[in-house]
Amino acid sequence: IDMENASSVKEFILLGLSENQGVQKICFVMFLFFYIIIVAGNLLIVVTVISSQCLNSPMYFFLCYLSFVDICYSSVTAPKMIADFLVEKKTISFVGCIAQLFGVHFFACTEIFILTVMAYDRYIAICRPLHYTTLMTRRVCGRMVIGSWVGGFVHSTVQTLLTTQLPFCGPNKIDHYFCDVHPLLNLACTNTYAVGVIVVANSGMITLSCFFILVMSYIVILVSLKSQTYEGRYKALSTCGSHITVVILFFGPCTFIYIRPSSNLSEDKNVAVFYTVITPMLNPIIYALRNEEVKNAMRKLWSRKVGSE
Repeated sequence: IDMENASSVKEFILLGLSENQGVQKICFVMFLFFYIIIVAGNLLIVVTVISSQCLNSPMYFFLCYLSFVDICYSSVTAPKMIADFLVEKKTISFVGCIAQLFGVHFFACTEIFILTVMAYDRYIAICRPLHYTTLMTRRVCGRMVIGSWVGGFVHSTVQTLLTTQLPFCGPNKIDHYFCDVHPLLNLACTNTYAVGVIVVANSGMITLSCFFILVMSYIVILVSLKSQTYEGRYKALSTCGSHITVVILFFGPCTFIYIRPSSNLSEDKNVAVFYTVITPMLNPIIYALRNEEVKNAMRKLWSRKVGSE
């Protein structure tokens, strides 16, 4: 790719979340704490699911991957953002910027697909319980996860290639704490209207179609619950509840940013904190605290560990 020639810009300057020194110090402590929780919490879920015999249903298989994606996803943006709170000049190389853009879209899109697959899993479990084991075999689940990764990769490749084709000849200040499509489109020294439309269409199509599948599967689930007993209804809703919470937390901000042409970048970066930091941090809390099976597995794992010492 002949992108270095078209672009005289060799590095970008990230303006970050705030220019205020005091605010940056507070943010450093806060986001470092958040990031530690993200990695520790999600790792705990991955380890618990892998090492526990009783968490071998498809739901936990997907949850394990969701947690893994969350670690990767926040690791693309959070460490750089945290380090940048301590330095005066927050620079990122052109290649680093493009790599970050790729990573953010790759993991975010994979997460969207995995959340959608999880909704399908809940739909089969609740609406077609007798066929559940034949429909959701290990092989099918494995293919769904691979499909999610491939889908994320294709989406991200499109977004990245569209952006790298643009010429950047200065200014090089990005009003964000990581490299994303919209801030970069704003800096390109050519008309980016067509690229902007494709970018929004690419993100929008995936987000909206997945959101539509999610909403439909939950409508079907809720309708089918009418015929069940109170206990059955309660159990079904409690497993769906945590998933719905995560979906709203992730899809809400994502939709807000990627489905409309970007006008206010400083607003965008504040909303982006939600799906790059807050949601990956809340996922393990929501899933572990609301789910008795996960809690019991964690207790067993802990007592095994303590017992073996």
